[in-house]
Amino acid sequence: MTVESVFAQLEPLLPRVSKPVQYVGGELNATLKPWEETNVRWALMYPDAYEVGLPNQGIMILYEVLNEVPDVLAERTYAVWPDLAALMRENGVPQFTVDAHRPVKAFDVLGVSFASELGYTNLLAALDLAGIPIHAKDRTIDDPIVLAGGHAAFNPEPIADFLDAAVLGDGEEAVLEITDIIRDWKAEGCPGGRDEILTRLAETGGVYVPRFYDVTFRDSDGQIDSVSPNRERIPDRVFKRTTMDLDAWPYPKQPLVPLAETVHERASVEIFRGCTRGCRFCQAGMITRPVRERSIEGIGAMIQTSLEASGYEEVGLLSLSSADHSEIGELAKGLADRYEGTNTGLSLPSTRVDAFNIDLANELSRNGRRSGLTFAPEGGSARLRKVINKQVSEEDLIRTVSASFEAGWRQVKLYFMCGLPTETDDDVLQIAYMAHNVIREGRKASGRKDVRCTISIGGFVPKPHTPFQWAAQCDPETIDERLRKLRAEVNSDKSLGRNIGMRYHDGKPSLIEGLLSRGDRRIGRVIERVWREGGLFDGWSEHFSYQRWIDACVAELEPQGVNVSWYTTREREEHEILPWDHLDSGLEKEWLWADWLDALDEQEQDDCRWTPCFDCGVCPAMNTDIQVGPTNGKVLIPITPVTPGTPVTNPALT
Repeated sequence: MTVESVFAQLEPLLPRVSKPVQYVGGELNATLKPWEETNVRWALMYPDAYEVGLPNQGIMILYEVLNEVPDVLAERTYAVWPDLAALMRENGVPQFTVDAHRPVKAFDVLGVSFASELGYTNLLAALDLAGIPIHAKDRTIDDPIVLAGGHAAFNPEPIADFLDAAVLGDGEEAVLEITDIIRDWKAEGCPGGRDEILTRLAETGGVYVPRFYDVTFRDSDGQIDSVSPNRERIPDRVFKRTTMDLDAWPYPKQPLVPLAETVHERASVEIFRGCTRGCRFCQAGMITRPVRERSIEGIGAMIQTSLEASGYEEVGLLSLSSADHSEIGELAKGLADRYEGTNTGLSLPSTRVDAFNIDLANELSRNGRRSGLTFAPEGGSARLRKVINKQVSEEDLIRTVSASFEAGWRQVKLYFMCGLPTETDDDVLQIAYMAHNVIREGRKASGRKDVRCTISIGGFVPKPHTPFQWAAQCDPETIDERLRKLRAEVNSDKSLGRNIGMRYHDGKPSLIEGLLSRGDRRIGRVIERVWREGGLFDGWSEHFSYQRWIDACVAELEPQGVNVSWYTTREREEHEILPWDHLDSGLEKEWLWADWLDALDEQEQDDCRWTPCFDCGVCPAMNTDIQVGPTNGKVLIPITPVTPGTPVTNPALT
């Protein structure tokens, strides 16, 4: 049976909307497969605009992994802007994929990757446009399995009513196993219907099906009383997936090249996964443990393949802290040697002060592309950096920045957070003093007056599976007042302040993100109400409405005996059952609590890559181990440099 494209109905609408090119597909390296020649079909969704979603590495990797299987088809879909959504409703055009413009409802699985909780309303909009019931309980065997992944899936409880299933952790192997289970079930004639396929997925222990768990709440204080399976074959806990030996998964091999402008336009290669630095605020670092490095040989091969397949002239070496790769020096020099004279730029989007050095920066900028340097001290004072376990001293930062300015750089960007646990006004004001010192020492080192420093500040959001999951979130009024004081302090010395830029958002979006981040199933009513009242693209400041969220919380939460503050600015108790306690990231809850107490005592913890194990629990629980170099003397393949002056391009582009 063939599923027809809806492009004939869509095309007349495109001249009437902004950025119509984002809906037409046809990107270089996109994959089109005949529907009738495949047995399992996936629609992969990034719940944001095309320009944000297309560069997403997770979607791109799964798209390739699935399409490499002969009888499997994977296509992509993104959130539709309100202008086109309105026209689609008027003209009966359903949510579609950008590859073959097939209706999303026709697929076996709608896999949604959530990088942020603020994409939840976009999921509901897509389901509604697709003609898929927004509540999982109302779906039939004719509807796709709505499956969540990504970092926000480590607490999917706020959207439990809308999901059929969720996968925690790495997706490469998980999607193939899910595909095998669906293929077998379909080959058997779909016995037991939707209930049976979800049961088969759940009993693996690696797929969470919310409907198979009952959650009860206490009337006395609103806390969770219990979470338990409600049928046989369902495990008590669901475990995250961890892909080991990243060299065996060299994806994406054929990066998608967009026709429309996107937020990142470069070839991106993940050089390692996971982080053991132990920053207490960082959910990504905690839930992706252990560290798994790619070999320098594997990285070199991936970069060459990506450049040849895409025609890009920039390569981003990605990880949570790229300069922490144990062989970053050899890697940077090898890549600089290989691509010298080819106009191919190299960048480390994520760098720590204590892992950065000028030699590394010079290698990466050897081709003459010298953009600003970016570092993330996160906390303004030394005391606060101990609380968050960000082991960076101001002396190290000033020394690094001074050396950079002396070597020819002219601008530096510093990232901080406001609203961290135990934070005071003085902790925040010290951001201004640090920025002043950067300009002062930068002028001295460079002998120039035009050096610049930009401080970028985000509101802290406590996240599940971190030591700060018990912390009280700072209220927006306090954050906004501290940021006003900070701006005044930055400008108190006009001779220095004129060279300092300041970027920040008010505290209101952070509070709503915090509500969604640590929420339970009662939050689903809030999300649905916000969406029904027009909420979409909440990650975009021009679309976000704080009042709409607050009004929805008053209407939906207060009758249940809780409110916004209960979920956000309230500090949790040690033995409180948290909404995600039955979802196992490998981290022992007792270890996280001990680290929370260490934070309050301003005690730091070292990186377990280079010190004895701290018993966080990940390696024994997940049957994994830290994987770092050296890679036994392997070198980049090929070792012969690319001919200078020859661009690295895809022949298809010429």
